Amino acid sequence: MSQNLVSLTITDEHVATVEAALAQIEGVFTHLISLSEEDRRSLTRMGQKSEAFCRQTLSVLEQNPNVVPPSIDLAAARQDMAALERLRPLLDRIERLAERGADTEAALGSDIMVTALEGYALLKAIGGSQGLDSLRRELSARFAKKRVKEVGEVPA
Repeated sequence: MSQNLVSLTITDEHVATVEAALAQIEGVFTHLISLSEEDRRSLTRMGQKSEAFCRQTLSVLEQNPNVVPPSIDLAAARQDMAALERLRPLLDRIERLAERGADTEAALGSDIMVTALEGYALLKAIGGSQGLDSLRRELSARFAKKRVKEVGEVPA
């Protein structure tokens, strides 16, 4: 049974337009950072529950500047909160687009694989009468199973 989950053509113009748009986005977001895996693991995280705590604490500190020592940069924390509020919706859109891209990639691969499997089954069924046995044997390497060594067998 044939499958065609998605059918699309991506032209050179499409690729050029997307690459230009990505370059523009990257140019705007030059201040985005990359963390090492170790740095990522060691971060103190602000989850959804913690966000309310953070907002409330910043608000209390702003209302009571006399308790805030100079070592706490409240203005920088407020600036970070404002940046986070503006960045999140953009990242949400990018994430949704990336998910759609990954789903489309998976669907294209699946369409191709289903067609190839149907074609291979056809070659197995009627390929011999068409002089295609040697080509079918080459294709069968995809399905070759590795022999499991028996206990006590000495490698060659």
